[in-house]
Amino acid sequence: MSDFMEQFAELRDQKRFQDIVDAIPYARLMGVELGEDESGELLFSLPFHERNVGNTVLPALHGGLIGGFLENAAMIHLIWNRESLDTPKIVDFSLDYLRSGRPKTLYASCEITKQGKRVAHVLIEAWQEDRSKPVAVARAHFLLATTS
Repeated sequence: MSDFMEQFAELRDQKRFQDIVDAIPYARLMGVELGEDESGELLFSLPFHERNVGNTVLPALHGGLIGGFLENAAMIHLIWNRESLDTPKIVDFSLDYLRSGRPKTLYASCEITKQGKRVAHVLIEAWQEDRSKPVAVARAHFLLATTS
């Protein structure tokens, strides 16, 4: 158990979304925002900033930014939904880009499809204006406990 995980649990219980993002340097640097949707599920958003453009001709969001956003969303979602104060470790992340991320806010939601004693699998979906037209989908595998 780490100080970070204890702090995260406290912030989660108080639903201090922005403080959670601020505690994760990379998420804070990207400008990630965290909240809940109408059904109470975590909803991640990445408001558009000029610095996030990778292809200035289209223009389109940088692919690495999209990947980092989805990886951070998966990690935060998993920690949020776990009782354990052990820090999960990502062991695999695969990402499919489905269309260009336009210069608009990017949203993401996650679903834990498997959570055992040692591993967890999270699906992540990103979209912009229309959730039925995803920009990218990803899968993340996490190690939850060290194996002996």
